[in-house]
Amino acid sequence: MTTKFYDRLSNDLAQLLEDPIDYNVSIEVSEEPDNKNFKGHSCILQSRSSYFKKKINEIPFNENHIKVINMPNISVKIFDVIIKYIYRGTISLEKLENSIIFDLLISANELDLDELVEHIQTHLVNNNASWLRLNFTQVYQTSYQTKNFTIIQEFCNDIIAKYPNIIFESENFLSLPEYALITILKRDDLQLEEGKIWDYAIQWGKAQNQTLPTNLDEWINENFLTLKTTLKQILPQIRYFNISGNDVLDKLFPYLQLFETKLWLDISSRFMAPDRPITSTILPPRKILNDTLPTRTITDEDIEVTDEIWTENIENMKNIENMEDVKIEYMEDVNIEYVGENMKDSKCEITENAKNIANSENIENIANAENIENIEISKIDGNTENIEISNNIDEMRPRRKGQKLKMRRDLDGKDGNKDEVDENGFDGDGCDANECRKCTSDIYREETPYTENIHMN
Repeated sequence: MTTKFYDRLSNDLAQLLEDPIDYNVSIEVSEEPDNKNFKGHSCILQSRSSYFKKKINEIPFNENHIKVINMPNISVKIFDVIIKYIYRGTISLEKLENSIIFDLLISANELDLDELVEHIQTHLVNNNASWLRLNFTQVYQTSYQTKNFTIIQEFCNDIIAKYPNIIFESENFLSLPEYALITILKRDDLQLEEGKIWDYAIQWGKAQNQTLPTNLDEWINENFLTLKTTLKQILPQIRYFNISGNDVLDKLFPYLQLFETKLWLDISSRFMAPDRPITSTILPPRKILNDTLPTRTITDEDIEVTDEIWTENIENMKNIENMEDVKIEYMEDVNIEYVGENMKDSKCEITENAKNIANSENIENIANAENIENIEISKIDGNTENIEISNNIDEMRPRRKGQKLKMRRDLDGKDGNKDEVDENGFDGDGCDANECRKCTSDIYREETPYTENIHMN
C-alpha cells in the first residue's frame, strides 16, 4: 500500500513560492502602474505548464542568470491565483467574483493548465449557471473561439437548441466559426424548422463570400460552386427529407446547383413517388417541442363583478379595501385597472402565463388588493381587453355564479352607437339595448370568449 503525503508536499512548495530560494525565473505581470513581479523556479513551472516549458526554453538568461517572462495581458489578481495553483495544487473559487473566475478560465487556458480549465468550467456550470446565461453572448463567443471550453460549449449549445434565435438572429451569427455552426446543426433537439435552417445556412455561406452577387438571377455557375464549396460541411447537416414541399420548391430549387444529382432526385421522389426507395442518407427528424398554449375562455368563474360599473375617475387607485366577495381571476394577457376606494377582500390572481405587468407600483400585497395602482398585461394574439371596477361601493355588488354579465363590445369601430344605456335599458337612440345589435352591440353572455375591447357597463 502506497501512502501519499500530498498535503505536506503542497505546503512545502507553497513555502518555496513565498520565499523563492534559488529562483531563476522572473515573471512580469500586467502593466504599470498595476504590474507586479513574481519569482519562480524553471523546473516547477516547466513541469506544471507546457506554456512555461516552451517560454523558458525560448528565452535566454540575462546577466543575472534570470529568465524574464512578460505577461502584460494577465491581471495581478488572476496570476496570483494561478501561480499558487501551480505550486500548491490547490485553488478556491468561492470568494471570487464570477467575472474574475471567467477571466481566470481564459488565462488558465492560455497557460495550458488543462486540469484547471476543466475544473473552472465545471464550477461555473454547476454553481454559476445564472451568470453564464446573463452574459451569454460573451461566454459563447469566448467558448467557440477556444475549443478547449467543451463543458461551457455544451452548456451554451443546450441553450441555443432550445432558444435558437439567441444565435441565429444575433448580429454575431454571420461570424460564427464553421465548426460551431456544425455542432449546432447536428443537434436533434434544435428547435427550428428545417426550411428555416436552410435559410440560415445560405445566409451564413453568402456572408463568407462577400463577392457573390446580391441578386440570385445574376449568379453564374462559378458563384454556385463557390457557395457549394463554402457549405461543404454545412449542407450535410440539414434534414432535407423533413422539409415541406413548398419550401423545397421555394427555397431549395433556386439553389439546385448546390445539390448532388442523386440527393436531388431522392428529395424529388419523396413528393412525386413516395413509395420509391431512397438511397441517400436520411437523418432523423428533429425533436421539436410543442409549446402551444391551451385555448382559454373567460367564464363566470373567471370574472365575478358587479352589475353597475363606471370608470370616470381613475386617479385614486390606492388603498383598495372594504369590498366583499369581489374576485377577479384572469389567466392570460388582459389590461386590468382597479379604480376605487373602500373595497375589502378583493382578490386578483394572475397565473404564470401572464407575460407583461407594466406601470405597476406597490403590488406587494396584491393578494389583499391593497396599494394597487395599475396592472397591465399584454394580451396574447394582439387583442386587448379592458376591465374596470368602479369606485362607487354602493353600486358594486358581488356577482354570484350563474348571473349573466352585461358587456358592451366594440367591434373595431363598427358599432353604430356607443352611448351609455340608461336605467330602463335604452341607449341614446331610444333603442332597446337587449335587442338592438346594430346600435349598441350590447350582449348578455354566461360564457365570455376573447373579444376586442370589452367594457363593463
